[in-house]
Amino acid sequence: MELERRSCQVPRPLLLLLLLLLGLSAGAVISQPGEEGKEVWDYVTVREDAHMFWWLYYATNPCKNFSELPLVMWLQGGPGGSSTGFGNFEEIGPLDSKLKPRRTTWLQSASLLFVDNPVGTGFSYVNKSNAYARDLARVAADMMVLLKTFFDGHKEFQMIPFYIFSESYGGKMAAGIGLELYKAIQQGSIKCNFAGVALGDSWISPIDSVLSWGPYLYSMSLLDERGLAEVLKVAEQILDAVNKGLFKEATQLWGQAEMVIEQNTDGVNFYNILTKNTPKSAMKSSLEFTQNHLVRLSQHHVRRLQEDALSQLMNGPIRKKLKIIPEDQSWGGQSMSVFENMAGDFMKPVISIVDELLEAGVNVTVYNGQLDLIVDTMGQEAWLRKLKWPELPKFTQLKWKALYSEPKSLETSAFVKSHKNLAFYWILRAGHMVPSDQGDMALKMMRLVTQQE
Repeated sequence: MELERRSCQVPRPLLLLLLLLLGLSAGAVISQPGEEGKEVWDYVTVREDAHMFWWLYYATNPCKNFSELPLVMWLQGGPGGSSTGFGNFEEIGPLDSKLKPRRTTWLQSASLLFVDNPVGTGFSYVNKSNAYARDLARVAADMMVLLKTFFDGHKEFQMIPFYIFSESYGGKMAAGIGLELYKAIQQGSIKCNFAGVALGDSWISPIDSVLSWGPYLYSMSLLDERGLAEVLKVAEQILDAVNKGLFKEATQLWGQAEMVIEQNTDGVNFYNILTKNTPKSAMKSSLEFTQNHLVRLSQHHVRRLQEDALSQLMNGPIRKKLKIIPEDQSWGGQSMSVFENMAGDFMKPVISIVDELLEAGVNVTVYNGQLDLIVDTMGQEAWLRKLKWPELPKFTQLKWKALYSEPKSLETSAFVKSHKNLAFYWILRAGHMVPSDQGDMALKMMRLVTQQE
């Protein structure tokens, strides 16, 4: 018994790693559904001229079969950021972008489903320009087609707890998708064991994020009083546009607000305020480029998710491995169009959707990196206070609990507060991409959310 217990603490077998590495040139590992290390991928035509790509890894825990562990779907932000690329190779997948094994991969505690969403993202693609999604409703409807196809074709996952984890704009999409999935399950059109959504540094209420940028930067000594006044001024203009329902104008002003912040902070990194963003020459070029605010915003928030090294990996060895990517499509080739087509949706809040999820009894987890600016924790806390959920007062009154990534660690890694079906994790020393910045704590959080700890 002791020998068995100790063997469960050993990292994933070397054989599994070898299979994963060999898969880069030999295609998917051919195996029975219960075998560790299996990977499968495919396209789903979610509607005419719209094709969505997904990639599944079966869990690789040496002590448990995949059927004893949850299934986690990961949704990237942008919109236009690729889950199969960035989320997989930069955050939680089995290999990093240099194809080295990731010590903190979530695959050791869950099967992982990466989906390039919305259509046109990553390896997903459209055949006609009118097939891009333009709002959250279309994004969610497309995902319902994919999830129905997936669970109908992979019945071994129908009873396994299914969680949607997300990041950035992916959180906004996860909320809408989660609500539609709940309805589909109630109606009997999709069979799966939906266990909850996790909204990471999520664009749930854009205006609450924007209004908090100035105070947050000022509190961190990254703005002086004059700079604070300039940021607050443009934030109020955005608020006015949102209140009037002028969402495209609000998006344009959002771009202006980012420029004002960069000019006053010597180019602060919106994704981790302690990390330098770009060289000054590149920053100056970016600041001067104001002719098309959508192009500038997409370069800021999507291009960084498909940097040259990752793009070369995805369009090189990974494309060769997958074999099914159409010859006329490249990874990330349509991402800017995805972003631009969603322009009218950017600044719309989805607090009411989170309320509906909570009222329906769906488990909702919010988690945020301490050093994130684009979706800072102050803004997350602000929209949480706006929830109409009857249990919110009890949640608010609770004291948070300290968490440690390692049992014997003396350094606090996070705080958590949880009541009924709502939980909030404050992840310390992490920016926007929590698993990249604090892999151990992110893995621990995932295990806590999926009730493995």
